[in-house]
Amino acid sequence: MHDPVTAAAPRLGFIGAGRLASALALALQRAGLPVCRVASRHDASAQHMAQRLTDCQAVSPQALVDDCALVFITTPDAAIAQVAQTLSWRAGQQVVHCSGATPVAALQAARQAGAQVGGFHPMQAFGVDAGVAADSLPGCTVAIEADDPELRAQLGELATRLGCKGLDLPPDARVRYHASGTYAAQHIHVLMAEAVRLWQSWGATEQQALDALLPLLRGTLESLAHSGVAAGMPGPVSRGDVGTIQQHRHALQELDPAMCQLYDQLGQRGVRLAVQADRLDPTRAQAMLQLLRLPPE
Repeated sequence: MHDPVTAAAPRLGFIGAGRLASALALALQRAGLPVCRVASRHDASAQHMAQRLTDCQAVSPQALVDDCALVFITTPDAAIAQVAQTLSWRAGQQVVHCSGATPVAALQAARQAGAQVGGFHPMQAFGVDAGVAADSLPGCTVAIEADDPELRAQLGELATRLGCKGLDLPPDARVRYHASGTYAAQHIHVLMAEAVRLWQSWGATEQQALDALLPLLRGTLESLAHSGVAAGMPGPVSRGDVGTIQQHRHALQELDPAMCQLYDQLGQRGVRLAVQADRLDPTRAQAMLQLLRLPPE
């Protein structure tokens, strides 16, 4: 069976040696696609990443560009366009950034030089440990964007080799796609911080709160996976439990009015989900929405 990645055997390089780069490079190596060059504005970071890979060298960005056929730009988002503008690219080269929100147009300088450009963004959170982060990649979705069919096919094959699901992303959907990840990752931390504050209000520690709440969160994720967003939603909103919600609002208002406002906003959207799943009749839903919009007592 023809394997375009193996057949082409591109020399891979990373400009940027942060968490995503370290995890992705290690995963590529495990998949039989070794990274041969790494560059970073911090030499120590490039050296550290290169040492974790087989037969990989830390070099300057331009030396990397001169030597590699497929270049991943994994710098902070704000630096992607500048990196593309300050380096000399060549026709036929492939240049890909791994930002979720940055338009592929940020690589315009490489495109004007004749390179094929695209985006390759794994929808995953990357921790400090590159090995653990690489382990988390299989099963995740990788958003792929490229005008050139050859590059798009090659990036899709890379995703498959990593055990990921490739997603062809329309250019105008990029920011919304990335914002969805913020809800599913960053905003979860914010919501958990609010929950931990409630525990701390009676003297419990963060660890005690997490010991109690993380099993609940894991159960919620399992429900999401098996039942979907609306049908799997637990809690008093989904049950139409007006009395419990009244008690919640009163307690939250006493502790922090802003926390109560957030509860109300989330609750209103929860009512809509419950209606969507046919778990609330219109009369009960309207009563709950009215309650969640009233000033707390």
